[in-house]
Amino acid sequence: MSLRLDGKVAVIIGGASGFGLATAQRFAAEGAQVVIAGRREALAVEVGESLGGSGIACDITDFAQLNAMTDQVMADHGRIDIGVNYAGYEQAVPIRDLTPETLEPMVDVQFNGAVYFIRAMGNAMAAGDGGSIISTSSLTAQNPSSGQAAYAGAKKALEYVTQIAAVEYGPDGVRVNAIAAHLIETPMTRQIFESALVVEAVKNQTPMGRMGTVADVADCALFLASDESTYISGEVIRVDGAAHTQKLPAPLDFKLLAKARPDLL
Repeated sequence: MSLRLDGKVAVIIGGASGFGLATAQRFAAEGAQVVIAGRREALAVEVGESLGGSGIACDITDFAQLNAMTDQVMADHGRIDIGVNYAGYEQAVPIRDLTPETLEPMVDVQFNGAVYFIRAMGNAMAAGDGGSIISTSSLTAQNPSSGQAAYAGAKKALEYVTQIAAVEYGPDGVRVNAIAAHLIETPMTRQIFESALVVEAVKNQTPMGRMGTVADVADCALFLASDESTYISGEVIRVDGAAHTQKLPAPLDFKLLAKARPDLL
């Protein structure tokens, strides 16, 4: 069996857990030289080396550090073929309660840092043979849900920047896409999955009738990173079991489900 990423260098920021770890493992199994980047340097190094690659410190909100990380990878490997951004966190806050302390850090990570990551990867790839950049969006950016103005708003903006980046970097052979994932259990979302009521409500609004997994996201990332998608750019691919055709669960859905299924409480 041919290795679909044989010889390629892949930078995965946020690659030490959740979507990132699943993707890093998938990429390494397909022959990629994986570089794990993250704020926790020791963990990034540990995970990277366990996959036959390396790890490096990088806070996506730090412009200078992001550029230094990119320069270091280029110095070490001479190229970057794949850049994947999974850095982020979720915090639901109604608009009426938003403050600079809650909004600005969210925008720094989910939008500003994400755009600077595209810039850093795009410029490095443009200087070589091109490559594939993959950002992470969310189904909440497409199906409105209460409390998601900061998180989903930043993700929606990133989806539009993905299209612009595809236009600007296309002539350099650089593809830019994003994955919009449904609610999937990761260390970031584990607390949500402690509620059987929430999980069942989400399943009820998902035509495929199941929750997604980190492997589902990793498989999509592999497709976008591989040569099987060389004519795909500027796209936001949903990994959601067709949930975008419905609506996200609302308070009334939880109330009705709790009445019908008290065993979930």
